[in-house]
Amino acid sequence: MAERLATWVWVGAAALAFVAGMVNVVGYLGFEHQAITHLTGTTTLLGAALAQGQGGAALQLAGMVLAFVAGAALSGLLIQDSVLRLGRRYGVALTLEALLLAAAVPLFQRGQFSGPLLAAGAIGLQNAMATTYSGAVVRTSHVSGMFTDLGIMIGHALRGLPLARRRLWLCLVIISAFLAGSGAGAFAFANAGYAALYLPALLTGVTGVAYALRRRREG
Repeated sequence: MAERLATWVWVGAAALAFVAGMVNVVGYLGFEHQAITHLTGTTTLLGAALAQGQGGAALQLAGMVLAFVAGAALSGLLIQDSVLRLGRRYGVALTLEALLLAAAVPLFQRGQFSGPLLAAGAIGLQNAMATTYSGAVVRTSHVSGMFTDLGIMIGHALRGLPLARRRLWLCLVIISAFLAGSGAGAFAFANAGYAALYLPALLTGVTGVAYALRRRREG
């Protein structure tokens, strides 16, 4: 029988996927249709810009990729592990993500490219922070891998192979939370503009504080 995932893993994965969905849609709707978390698309556009000699666009796109990688590198410096487990510096990482998202708001509002760069760094930090737990890969900033795993499991089920139910539900939770975050982000952006990013910043900060309190309670 597959090991049961702790409740905090389910809640944390859903919360962070919701945050990523919100950040991504605000960037897409508000700043030159620039997706924040979708590095596959960004890299594709970077290749096209380089091929077409669009130097300015290429620099911006390369900046988004590098900002995401820098955020992931910061996570590696803080957490120093590829396995999700209690006891690491997740509270610090979540607090930094919240600060980056909050700092990005006025920059977005002034039309400065440093706004999406900070947002990309925040999501890179988040995605690297939640990597692997008990054999289940957790990716909260994008859902391509989740849909791929979902398709694989459907194929296995059609062949009569055992179904990885824990992985199935984890995929569905992350996909649903990312979708919900995208919808909430679009609604918030329509009503509050870039200030909508304060909501994922608040959610991330609260999650970090809750994590720190749990760690203290468990000693």
